[in-house]
Amino acid sequence: MNIQPKHTEPLILSGRDVTAVLGPTNTGKTHLAIERMVAHESGIIGLPLRLLAREVYARVCEKVGAHKVALITGEEKIQPPGAKYSVCTVEAMPRETDVAFVAIDEVQLAGDLERGHIFTDRILHLRGRQETLLLGAATMHGILQKLLRGVSVVTRPRLSHLAYAGSKKLTRLPRRTAIVAFSADEVYAIAELIRRQQGGAAVVLGALSPRTRNAQVAMFQAGDVDYLVATDAIGMGLNLDLDHVAFAQNRKFDGYQYRNLTAAELGQIAGRAGRHLRDGTFGVTGQVDPLDEELVKRIEGHEFDPVKVLQWRTAHFDFASLDALKRSIETNAPVEGLTRALPAVDAQALEHLSRDEDIRALATNAKRVALLWEACALPDYRKIAPAQHSDLIASIYTDLAKHGHVDENYMAEQVRRADTTEGDIDTLSHRIAQIRTWTFVSNRPGWLADQAHWREKTREIEDRLSDALHERLTKRFVDRRTSVLMRRLRENTMPEAEISPTGTVLVEGHHVGELQGFRFTADQSAGGEDAKAVRTAAQKALAAEFEARAERFGACANGDLALGSDGTLRWIGAPIGTLVAGEDALKPRLVLLADEQLTGPARDKVAARAERFVNFQIESLLKPLVDLKNAEQIAGIGRGIAFQLVEHFGLINRRDIAEEMKSLDQEGRAALRRLGVRFGAYHVFVPALIKPAPAGLITLLWALKNDGKDKPGFGDVVHALASGRTSVVIDPAFDKSFYKLAGYRNLGRRAVRIDILERLADLIRPATNWKPGLGQRPDGAYDGQSFMVTPPMMSILGATADDMEEILKGLGYRAEPKPPAEVKARLEAQDNAAREAAAAKLAADAAAKAEQAKAAKAAASEAVAEAPAVGSEPDAVAAAEPAAEQPVAEAAAEAVAADAHGAPPEGSEPTAAVEATAEAPAIAEATAEPVAEEQVEAPQVEAPIEITEEAPAVAEADDTVPESTDATVAENADALTSPSMGEVAARSDAGGGDSVDEAGADTADASGATTDAGAAPTPALRADPPHEGEGGSAEAEAPKPILLWRQGRFEQRPRPRQGRDNRARNGQAARADAPADAAGGQPATGERPAYQGRRDQRDGAAKPRFDRSKFKPKPQAEGEQRRDGKPQGERPREGRPDWKGGRPEGKGGPQGAKPAFQAKPREERPARFDPDSPFAKLAALRDQLKK
Repeated sequence: MNIQPKHTEPLILSGRDVTAVLGPTNTGKTHLAIERMVAHESGIIGLPLRLLAREVYARVCEKVGAHKVALITGEEKIQPPGAKYSVCTVEAMPRETDVAFVAIDEVQLAGDLERGHIFTDRILHLRGRQETLLLGAATMHGILQKLLRGVSVVTRPRLSHLAYAGSKKLTRLPRRTAIVAFSADEVYAIAELIRRQQGGAAVVLGALSPRTRNAQVAMFQAGDVDYLVATDAIGMGLNLDLDHVAFAQNRKFDGYQYRNLTAAELGQIAGRAGRHLRDGTFGVTGQVDPLDEELVKRIEGHEFDPVKVLQWRTAHFDFASLDALKRSIETNAPVEGLTRALPAVDAQALEHLSRDEDIRALATNAKRVALLWEACALPDYRKIAPAQHSDLIASIYTDLAKHGHVDENYMAEQVRRADTTEGDIDTLSHRIAQIRTWTFVSNRPGWLADQAHWREKTREIEDRLSDALHERLTKRFVDRRTSVLMRRLRENTMPEAEISPTGTVLVEGHHVGELQGFRFTADQSAGGEDAKAVRTAAQKALAAEFEARAERFGACANGDLALGSDGTLRWIGAPIGTLVAGEDALKPRLVLLADEQLTGPARDKVAARAERFVNFQIESLLKPLVDLKNAEQIAGIGRGIAFQLVEHFGLINRRDIAEEMKSLDQEGRAALRRLGVRFGAYHVFVPALIKPAPAGLITLLWALKNDGKDKPGFGDVVHALASGRTSVVIDPAFDKSFYKLAGYRNLGRRAVRIDILERLADLIRPATNWKPGLGQRPDGAYDGQSFMVTPPMMSILGATADDMEEILKGLGYRAEPKPPAEVKARLEAQDNAAREAAAAKLAADAAAKAEQAKAAKAAASEAVAEAPAVGSEPDAVAAAEPAAEQPVAEAAAEAVAADAHGAPPEGSEPTAAVEATAEAPAIAEATAEPVAEEQVEAPQVEAPIEITEEAPAVAEADDTVPESTDATVAENADALTSPSMGEVAARSDAGGGDSVDEAGADTADASGATTDAGAAPTPALRADPPHEGEGGSAEAEAPKPILLWRQGRFEQRPRPRQGRDNRARNGQAARADAPADAAGGQPATGERPAYQGRRDQRDGAAKPRFDRSKFKPKPQAEGEQRRDGKPQGERPREGRPDWKGGRPEGKGGPQGAKPAFQAKPREERPARFDPDSPFAKLAALRDQLKK
């Protein structure tokens, strides 16, 4: 640094050993300089851009090795020890050197208003010992010869031809085009448009860091993108593989004003088109008016106005004072051809700081003034405002003047603010400008106490920010996927495709879409040319994949395939096809979900394998239906029932085929059972189909045939079945067909599973088949015709008492309310009778043993039977021995005979017919075994009846007993907690209910089995009174009646009644089961009277019996009437000839009256009973005693 100015001398310039290599772009000037430099033992080359310096540095390192080459710029220094060659920016070149070779590139920039004085200084003063090269445009020919006498000028012709291509729209520009604009906003807008239309573009701006610009240019050079959007920075020596240059603007701001580009500037930029021997073109975009012919001619012929003057500023500064320095900067050019440069950034900063009194106070001597001028050389990378830049210089100079170095705490804080990679492109650009300032400071010798640390730190941050900016630019302006795919397609090479296990398709490492099964879905983010490229590349890459997949699919196992509830066939999760309705519900058609690329034998193979699996699913899950459909061995009515079962997917209400069932013989039933059909009390169905998998497939097949896939409830009911729900609350929004298809029946507000309803029938059957006096009373039994709801019934249904009422009514049962006291008294009487019968059985057994002993004694005494004296003693003994036993045995026998007159339930359908004839004695009725398959059809009363939904006799299910515990049907039943007996007997509005005997609850089996031993539980019939305030009257405090349920009948299907009238039969009274609140005791409309047997009177019921002997009813209790308003009791026989009148009052009173259908006295009827029954022994003993 010159502290004192030299004496004023005339400027003498020499051109000895100086060679000027001039010519347009693409003439190999830079290449020549590199070759000449490495030919010398040492050298230095100055370049206009840090970016270009980096490029040349790499090329020189390739030739001589990196250990011999130094890179020196204002922001970066790579100086290996003993480096012989230096690559510098022009600003970083030393003013004096001792190297053998010196080269200065782009010397035409000496005429630039902003940087020209620096180039002029190096051109005029910097020389190599052996050779100096000046490289530039031909416009410098005259001025160089004028200023440098003796200079050798060499011109080089362009290696390729440059032609004007006119105006083209941005979207129509050819590949390998550079689009030139002169503002960052315009560059970004154009790059965004190119990305959308052509896949992306690289961007080059002066505001980018050299590392970022290098990365963008490298991306363009590598072919990742075909377009480059840049400012005029590309005109300064960048070697680019360009075919076309398009000007999007032709005006720029040069730091002082907006002006049109000169022909030389346009030619410099357009000259970048064409590489080596390949011709190039230039033109404009649709945003710019076409160039005039004269301008085009000058650019194509490289005929530009010569440079007449160079910008100059003195290199001899006077540092005596600030004012002296300012005066020296304003020195005029000494010779013609040079002109004083306009104030540059450093001169503007000095002018601003010279007005600061603090700075003037520090700059008091030549050394301090020289230090201030050195600080003013700090580049204004931020370009915010001259005043802010001056303030930053003032802070740095103050530290240097006071402390000898920049305050590192201050610098650390400034660096920390820039050290983050978050933000958008503009944010990162501002941070890079900030860190570049501190990188320059860290590279100034003597400015920092720990210069090496800060040089490394700032370089690291700048590189990180530059990489982040490059990533942001690439992400915003480049679609790498499209660019790579388009390049592969242009090269006509097979792109490398990779398919992940999840179906993601990667072509050349880029995501292009998803391949699910045999259908490719392109990435939805792709559009325009991007989408076209993706589809083309995918089709080319996936052609072989489709063939391979077809082979694998044809050989796959059934475990790899799945048929969804929506009818979609999937292969390892990928959709392959979908089912559509066919002519037959059990034979749907399959539609492949495959692209058109799957053709020929491969497509046929996939379709055949898919159809084979669908048929396998139907034939395995719905095998009973397939067997029923193909059951050629079944004929007649059985064949018709099988057809209906197939048509209704394995479920028919028994009432709907009642006539067919009556006509179906045992052989037909057996054949259907072998095919999996069950004849239940309420339904004829296939239990194997009431499972989630078959039910789901049935629902799907029905939906396909009836367009039900979009109906509400599709698939939801099957989910309830899969969860094991025995009953569900009906959703009114669902299509009701889905409940039946899943094996449920809609009853009230709940849908109950079919097999659970049949188990309910198994629980009801013992209660209705039981007859008072014949063994212990089953759970829920009442009078042999009615039953009460029990906890096991509610448990298997998962229903409340209210739900049970709706369910039973839906099944055809009718409720008869009874006062709790009456029900309790009757049940207690029946239980007492059962205990008496048990005691009688014990007595009969004892009497039988005594009879056997008597017979043995009689045989032993036959030897002395003729002796009168001796024989009297045995007779006395024989008469005395049974005397004590006779009353007990006889009373027991009478009690059993009197209890044996309960009639079996109507409608029972026996499989082994057991007729009850008029000759059958009462004792035979008492000893009959009550089984479901041996029931006697009881007389029916032809009274007006209510038509209900269904009124089957539970005992009609001729095969429900052996199948009641069918494990196949019951496997899905839930084990539910039994509700309290209070819900069964009576539910109090206040929350109270009838108590339940714990024995009854303990004996209730959730599977529907009934107890065979022990006394039947007797529910406590007490009803708690309601809470106070609910009524307050006596009626409100009355206990809630208990509902007794009995089977209903249908008027439209009356059973045969030959020889019968409306009179009450033996053991029956006129029915009266209308609702208890019917006005005046009249029956409700459509209700029929309930049966009242003589057991009611025997057990203490309040209703009187008829005096059959007088053919008129006995006086009835006060106020008692039938439901039809007539007196309670037996109705007139209307002259029936077979009525024989009542038997005489005798033992047992009215209870012993013989049935109306008996034609002979009881004693004359032949006894028909089981000889092994204990009652038979009791009857035999009684007969002997009568003798």
